[in-house]
Amino acid sequence: MSLGRRLRELRRAAGLNGRQLAESLSWPPSKVSKLENGRQTPTDDDIRRWSDATGSPQAAEALLAVLHTREVRHAEWRDVLRAGLHPHQQKLASWEARTRLFRVFEATVIPGLLQTPDYARARFTEAARRLAAPSGIDAAVAGRMRRQDILYRADKRFHVLLTEAALRFRLCAPHAMLGQLDRLMSLSQLPNVRLGVIAFETAYTVAPWHGFWLYDDARVVVETLSAELDLRQPQEIELYGAAFQQLAQVASYGRAARTVINRVIEDLAPHAADDGA
Repeated sequence: MSLGRRLRELRRAAGLNGRQLAESLSWPPSKVSKLENGRQTPTDDDIRRWSDATGSPQAAEALLAVLHTREVRHAEWRDVLRAGLHPHQQKLASWEARTRLFRVFEATVIPGLLQTPDYARARFTEAARRLAAPSGIDAAVAGRMRRQDILYRADKRFHVLLTEAALRFRLCAPHAMLGQLDRLMSLSQLPNVRLGVIAFETAYTVAPWHGFWLYDDARVVVETLSAELDLRQPQEIELYGAAFQQLAQVASYGRAARTVINRVIEDLAPHAADDGA
Protein backbone atom coordinates (compact mmCIF):
# COMPACT_ATOMS: atom_id res chain seq x y z
CA MET A 1 0.00 0.00 0.00
CA SER A 2 1.34 3.46 -0.90
CA LEU A 3 2.25 5.88 1.84
CA GLY A 4 -0.13 8.55 0.54
CA ARG A 5 -3.07 6.16 0.43
CA ARG A 6 -2.41 5.03 4.00
CA LEU A 7 -2.28 8.64 5.18
CA ARG A 8 -5.61 9.30 3.46
CA GLU A 9 -7.18 6.26 5.13
CA LEU A 10 -6.10 7.45 8.57
CA ARG A 11 -7.59 10.90 7.92
CA ARG A 12 -10.90 9.49 6.71
CA ALA A 13 -11.10 7.02 9.58
CA ALA A 14 -10.76 9.99 11.93
CA GLY A 15 -13.71 11.69 10.20
CA LEU A 16 -11.63 14.63 9.04
CA ASN A 17 -11.53 16.35 5.68
CA GLY A 18 -8.30 17.77 4.33
CA ARG A 19 -8.96 21.32 5.50
CA GLN A 20 -9.82 20.21 9.04
CA LEU A 21 -6.66 18.14 9.34
CA ALA A 22 -4.53 20.93 7.95
CA GLU A 23 -6.01 23.42 10.43
CA SER A 24 -5.34 21.08 13.36
CA LEU A 25 -1.70 20.87 12.30
CA SER A 26 -1.35 24.56 11.33
CA TRP A 27 -0.51 23.53 7.77
CA PRO A 28 -1.70 25.05 4.51
CA PRO A 29 -4.53 22.88 3.10
CA SER A 30 -2.48 22.12 -0.01
CA LYS A 31 0.08 20.20 2.07
CA VAL A 32 -2.43 17.52 3.03
CA SER A 33 -3.38 17.03 -0.62
CA LYS A 34 0.26 16.91 -1.73
CA LEU A 35 1.20 14.31 0.89
CA GLU A 36 -1.79 12.10 0.09
CA ASN A 37 -1.16 12.23 -3.65
CA GLY A 38 2.60 11.69 -3.48
CA ARG A 39 3.50 15.17 -4.71
CA GLN A 40 5.42 15.94 -1.51
CA THR A 41 7.52 13.64 0.67
CA PRO A 42 6.67 13.86 4.39
CA THR A 43 9.29 14.27 7.08
CA ASP A 44 9.46 12.01 10.12
CA ASP A 45 7.82 14.78 12.13
CA ASP A 46 5.01 15.10 9.55
CA ILE A 47 4.29 11.37 9.92
CA ARG A 48 4.20 11.49 13.71
CA ARG A 49 2.01 14.61 13.82
CA TRP A 50 -0.41 13.18 11.21
CA SER A 51 -0.72 9.95 13.20
CA ASP A 52 -1.38 11.82 16.43
CA ALA A 53 -3.85 14.22 14.83
CA THR A 54 -5.89 11.35 13.37
CA GLY A 55 -5.97 9.48 16.68
CA SER A 56 -3.69 6.70 15.41
CA PRO A 57 -0.29 7.18 17.09
CA GLN A 58 0.30 3.43 16.85
CA ALA A 59 0.39 3.74 13.05
CA ALA A 60 3.48 5.96 13.07
CA GLU A 61 6.01 3.12 13.24
CA ALA A 62 4.67 1.36 10.15
CA LEU A 63 4.37 4.63 8.24
CA LEU A 64 7.94 5.60 9.09
CA ALA A 65 9.12 2.19 7.88
CA VAL A 66 7.41 2.85 4.54
CA LEU A 67 8.96 6.31 4.34
CA HIS A 68 12.48 5.12 5.09
CA THR A 69 12.47 2.21 2.67
CA ARG A 70 10.81 3.75 -0.39
CA GLU A 71 14.14 4.22 -2.15
CA VAL A 72 15.87 1.00 -1.08
CA ARG A 73 13.09 -1.57 -1.18
CA HIS A 74 13.55 -2.30 -4.91
CA ALA A 75 17.17 -2.30 -6.03
CA GLU A 76 17.77 -3.50 -9.58
CA TRP A 77 20.67 -5.94 -9.90
CA ARG A 78 22.18 -3.94 -12.72
CA ASP A 79 22.54 -1.02 -10.30
CA VAL A 80 23.56 -3.14 -7.30
CA LEU A 81 26.29 -4.90 -9.28
CA ARG A 82 27.42 -1.91 -11.34
CA ALA A 83 30.75 -1.85 -9.46
CA GLY A 84 31.16 -5.63 -9.74
CA LEU A 85 30.14 -8.71 -7.80
CA HIS A 86 32.47 -8.36 -4.83
CA PRO A 87 31.23 -5.06 -3.28
CA HIS A 88 27.79 -6.57 -2.77
CA GLN A 89 29.35 -9.35 -0.68
CA GLN A 90 30.81 -6.68 1.59
CA LYS A 91 27.40 -5.05 1.94
CA LEU A 92 25.85 -8.39 2.91
CA ALA A 93 28.59 -8.99 5.48
CA SER A 94 27.77 -5.65 7.10
CA TRP A 95 24.13 -6.61 7.62
CA GLU A 96 25.07 -10.07 8.82
CA ALA A 97 27.37 -8.61 11.47
CA ARG A 98 24.34 -6.82 12.97
CA THR A 99 22.02 -9.82 12.83
CA ARG A 100 21.66 -12.41 15.59
CA LEU A 101 18.93 -14.69 14.17
CA PHE A 102 18.90 -15.65 10.48
CA ARG A 103 15.81 -17.37 9.10
CA VAL A 104 16.43 -18.46 5.52
CA PHE A 105 14.14 -20.26 3.09
CA GLU A 106 15.35 -21.26 -0.36
CA ALA A 107 13.27 -23.22 -2.83
CA THR A 108 15.70 -23.45 -5.75
CA VAL A 109 19.27 -22.68 -4.65
CA ILE A 110 21.67 -23.32 -1.78
CA PRO A 111 21.98 -20.09 0.25
CA GLY A 112 25.25 -18.23 -0.03
CA LEU A 113 26.32 -18.77 3.57
CA LEU A 114 26.23 -22.54 3.01
CA GLN A 115 27.80 -22.69 -0.45
CA THR A 116 31.08 -24.33 -1.40
CA PRO A 117 33.54 -22.35 -3.56
CA ASP A 118 32.64 -24.40 -6.66
CA TYR A 119 28.90 -23.88 -6.20
CA ALA A 120 29.41 -20.17 -5.49
CA ARG A 121 31.57 -19.79 -8.59
CA ALA A 122 28.81 -21.30 -10.73
CA ARG A 123 26.27 -18.88 -9.27
CA PHE A 124 28.45 -15.81 -9.81
CA THR A 125 29.32 -16.90 -13.34
CA GLU A 126 25.65 -17.21 -14.19
CA ALA A 127 24.84 -13.82 -12.61
CA ALA A 128 27.68 -12.06 -14.44
CA ARG A 129 26.51 -13.50 -17.76
CA ARG A 130 22.81 -12.83 -17.23
CA LEU A 131 23.21 -9.28 -15.94
CA ALA A 132 26.25 -8.30 -17.99
CA ALA A 133 27.90 -7.31 -14.71
CA PRO A 134 31.62 -6.62 -14.29
CA SER A 135 32.73 -10.07 -13.25
CA GLY A 136 35.32 -10.06 -10.45
CA ILE A 137 34.25 -13.65 -9.89
CA ASP A 138 37.36 -14.71 -7.97
CA ALA A 139 37.02 -11.81 -5.52
CA ALA A 140 33.29 -12.45 -5.13
CA VAL A 141 33.84 -16.14 -4.32
CA ALA A 142 36.53 -15.20 -1.79
CA GLY A 143 34.20 -12.64 -0.23
CA ARG A 144 31.38 -15.16 0.08
CA MET A 145 33.71 -17.67 1.72
CA ARG A 146 34.87 -15.02 4.24
CA ARG A 147 31.24 -14.29 5.09
CA GLN A 148 30.86 -17.91 6.17
CA ASP A 149 33.10 -17.34 9.20
CA ILE A 150 29.95 -16.03 10.86
CA LEU A 151 28.56 -19.58 10.98
CA TYR A 152 31.04 -20.39 13.75
CA ARG A 153 30.13 -17.52 16.04
CA ALA A 154 28.29 -18.69 19.14
CA ASP A 155 26.21 -15.49 19.32
CA LYS A 156 24.62 -16.13 15.91
CA ARG A 157 21.78 -18.55 15.17
CA PHE A 158 20.80 -19.87 11.76
CA HIS A 159 17.55 -21.60 10.86
CA VAL A 160 17.75 -22.65 7.21
CA LEU A 161 15.00 -24.36 5.24
CA LEU A 162 15.65 -25.96 1.85
CA THR A 163 13.35 -27.83 -0.48
CA GLU A 164 14.52 -31.12 -1.94
CA ALA A 165 14.35 -29.38 -5.31
CA ALA A 166 17.12 -27.00 -4.20
CA LEU A 167 19.28 -30.08 -3.52
CA ARG A 168 18.59 -31.56 -6.95
CA PHE A 169 18.65 -28.65 -9.39
CA ARG A 170 21.75 -28.95 -11.60
CA LEU A 171 23.14 -25.47 -11.07
CA CYS A 172 26.73 -26.65 -11.26
CA ALA A 173 28.63 -29.74 -12.43
CA PRO A 174 27.56 -33.01 -10.75
CA HIS A 175 30.87 -33.48 -8.93
CA ALA A 176 30.64 -29.91 -7.60
CA MET A 177 27.07 -30.55 -6.45
CA LEU A 178 28.23 -33.66 -4.60
CA GLY A 179 30.73 -31.51 -2.73
CA GLN A 180 27.95 -29.04 -1.94
CA LEU A 181 25.71 -31.76 -0.55
CA ASP A 182 28.54 -33.09 1.59
CA ARG A 183 29.05 -29.56 2.91
CA LEU A 184 25.39 -29.40 3.93
CA MET A 185 25.76 -32.67 5.82
CA SER A 186 28.62 -31.17 7.84
CA LEU A 187 26.95 -27.83 8.51
CA SER A 188 23.75 -29.50 9.67
CA GLN A 189 25.66 -30.70 12.73
CA LEU A 190 26.85 -27.28 13.89
CA PRO A 191 25.23 -26.39 17.25
CA ASN A 192 23.94 -22.99 16.08
CA VAL A 193 22.71 -24.13 12.66
CA ARG A 194 19.28 -25.73 12.32
CA LEU A 195 18.95 -27.15 8.83
CA GLY A 196 15.53 -28.29 7.67
CA VAL A 197 14.80 -30.09 4.40
CA ILE A 198 11.32 -30.29 2.88
CA ALA A 199 11.18 -33.54 0.90
CA PHE A 200 9.19 -33.92 -2.31
CA GLU A 201 6.57 -36.10 -0.61
CA THR A 202 5.83 -33.44 2.03
CA ALA A 203 2.39 -31.82 2.08
CA TYR A 204 2.95 -28.06 2.15
CA THR A 205 0.73 -25.77 4.22
CA VAL A 206 2.05 -22.66 2.44
CA ALA A 207 3.28 -22.63 -1.16
CA PRO A 208 7.05 -22.21 -1.66
CA TRP A 209 6.63 -19.25 -4.00
CA HIS A 210 10.19 -17.97 -3.69
CA GLY A 211 13.15 -17.82 -1.36
CA PHE A 212 13.53 -15.15 1.31
CA TRP A 213 15.81 -14.17 4.19
CA LEU A 214 14.61 -12.81 7.53
CA TYR A 215 17.22 -10.78 9.42
CA ASP A 216 16.04 -10.82 13.06
CA ASP A 217 12.69 -9.00 12.99
CA ALA A 218 14.19 -6.03 11.15
CA ARG A 219 13.97 -6.82 7.44
CA VAL A 220 13.12 -9.38 4.78
CA VAL A 221 15.22 -9.74 1.62
CA VAL A 222 13.77 -11.34 -1.51
CA GLU A 223 15.84 -11.85 -4.64
CA THR A 224 14.16 -11.86 -8.05
CA LEU A 225 15.71 -12.18 -11.50
CA SER A 226 15.84 -8.42 -11.90
CA ALA A 227 16.09 -6.95 -8.41
CA GLU A 228 16.64 -7.32 -4.70
CA LEU A 229 13.61 -6.44 -2.59
CA ASP A 230 14.29 -5.03 0.87
CA LEU A 231 11.08 -5.22 2.92
CA ARG A 232 10.95 -3.56 6.33
CA GLN A 233 7.31 -2.77 7.03
CA PRO A 234 6.18 -4.52 10.23
CA GLN A 235 3.23 -6.19 8.47
CA GLU A 236 5.54 -7.57 5.77
CA ILE A 237 8.00 -8.94 8.31
CA GLU A 238 5.13 -10.51 10.24
CA LEU A 239 3.73 -12.13 7.08
CA TYR A 240 7.07 -13.65 6.09
CA GLY A 241 7.75 -14.74 9.66
CA ALA A 242 4.44 -16.62 9.72
CA ALA A 243 5.18 -18.23 6.33
CA PHE A 244 8.60 -19.32 7.57
CA GLN A 245 7.06 -20.88 10.67
CA GLN A 246 4.59 -22.87 8.56
CA LEU A 247 7.38 -24.09 6.28
CA ALA A 248 9.51 -25.01 9.29
CA GLN A 249 6.71 -27.11 10.76
CA VAL A 250 6.69 -29.48 7.77
CA ALA A 251 10.48 -29.71 7.32
CA SER A 252 12.64 -32.64 8.41
CA TYR A 253 15.61 -32.06 10.69
CA GLY A 254 18.62 -33.91 12.02
CA ARG A 255 18.90 -37.51 10.91
CA ALA A 256 15.71 -37.28 8.83
CA ALA A 257 17.06 -34.27 6.91
CA ARG A 258 20.39 -36.03 6.32
CA THR A 259 18.48 -39.05 5.02
CA VAL A 260 16.96 -36.86 2.29
CA ILE A 261 20.38 -35.39 1.45
CA ASN A 262 21.89 -38.88 1.30
CA ARG A 263 19.14 -39.96 -1.07
CA VAL A 264 20.02 -37.10 -3.40
CA ILE A 265 23.74 -37.96 -3.15
CA GLU A 266 23.06 -41.57 -4.13
CA ASP A 267 21.03 -40.46 -7.14
CA LEU A 268 23.67 -37.94 -8.23
CA ALA A 269 26.81 -40.04 -7.71
CA PRO A 270 26.61 -41.93 -11.05
CA HIS A 271 26.37 -38.64 -12.94
CA ALA A 272 29.41 -37.28 -11.10
CA ALA A 273 31.35 -40.33 -12.21
CA ASP A 274 30.25 -39.72 -15.81
CA ASP A 275 31.57 -36.15 -15.82
CA GLY A 276 35.08 -37.40 -15.12
CA ALA A 277 35.41 -36.16 -11.55
